[in-house]
Amino acid sequence: MTEAEEFLTKEDEQKIVKAIQEAETETSGEIRVHLENDLKEDCLEHAKEIFHLLHMDETKDKNGVLFYVAVKAKQFAIVGDSEIDKVVPDDFWESVKNTVTSEFTKGNKVNGLRLGILEAGKKLKRFFPYQKEDENELSDEISKG
Repeated sequence: MTEAEEFLTKEDEQKIVKAIQEAETETSGEIRVHLENDLKEDCLEHAKEIFHLLHMDETKDKNGVLFYVAVKAKQFAIVGDSEIDKVVPDDFWESVKNTVTSEFTKGNKVNGLRLGILEAGKKLKRFFPYQKEDENELSDEISKG
């Protein structure tokens, strides 16, 4: 098993999936988590590549959000799609990133992701509120690579 596969237990994964589902009741944004073993390039740039590979740039409203974790490298990035980037301030993701990394530093990886995802949902609500006709366009399951 790779480090990305061992990073979370099945129970941990379910807690994070539940947080994604809860966050998506606040916003029309689509949130995903992706785990990878290691990283050999800039974390944010690689996360943007993964965003594209996961087809997150194909949602109807262009409001996908990726929480990317390079497990072995102990690096983390958040990527928002083009419509999010057009309307939010430059430092929009900083508090979410700080929430996640603060918990990671304490060894609370599940709580870090869970709290970050819930915060992202609340913050996105202002710009992309949940709509009754919203479809869940992306899987809530954690992807690994």
